[in-house]
Amino acid sequence: MGRIAIRGRWWIALAGVLLGYLLLAYLILPLLWRHHEREPGLATLPMVTRTSSGIPGDALNVGLVGSKDDALRAMHAAGWYPADPITLRTSIEIVGSVVFDRPYHDAPVSPLYYEGKKEQLAFEKPAGTSADRRHHVRFWMVLEKGSDARPVWLGSITFDRGVGLSRDTGQVTHHIAPDIDAERDLLMADLGKAGMVQTFFQISGVGPTLFGRNGEGDPYYTDGEIHIATLVVGGIRRAEPPVSMPAPPLIALKDQVWHGVSGAFAD
Repeated sequence: MGRIAIRGRWWIALAGVLLGYLLLAYLILPLLWRHHEREPGLATLPMVTRTSSGIPGDALNVGLVGSKDDALRAMHAAGWYPADPITLRTSIEIVGSVVFDRPYHDAPVSPLYYEGKKEQLAFEKPAGTSADRRHHVRFWMVLEKGSDARPVWLGSITFDRGVGLSRDTGQVTHHIAPDIDAERDLLMADLGKAGMVQTFFQISGVGPTLFGRNGEGDPYYTDGEIHIATLVVGGIRRAEPPVSMPAPPLIALKDQVWHGVSGAFAD
């Protein structure tokens, strides 16, 4: 009887935590949540990309503030390679990389669209000996001048964990790992370690998502926040650590609860 009682109390506690999360994430916060944008021009923008067929694709989860040259310099310094355009040659090369397990650090990425535009910048970071496993990110310029008169870019970053068939179209494609927040955090850490960031801040994105699906039908989960790096100007490396601007208290509380719940589901 003692064990049964303990088990019952454990299930009650678990149910209470889950109920608290659901109330917080889906009832209380939506009522209180105003886009906590440090870039007001982003507040009304959609936060999900689309495939060429118009299917909702990857969630936006990263951003940069700076010119195109600043972005190119920063990503290079952080160890990320610009992706080649898709041509017959590069298509053959990426197939050879996967089949024969040979490096292709700047392999092309499939196009995604945001507000009708294909990505303007794309980068990748190898995670093995071939192009079947890699970190990769696409960026779109969404504001020509943000609050500090510099361009603002939003992007979607994911980890390609292997090659397979699309669950939606049946085409050969990469499949992503579900924890897209881990990829977001990796890129921000790489940029910070390279001395390419003045400040970090976050804005609201798609919102907490536990059972998301991208354009290929792959599952993903996220706390729904977009982390943005304000880049140094001209590639001049910053000696001191970047300044991290804190999220509003309610958002910080939501993130804390979210990561506790999502961690349990991930395990």
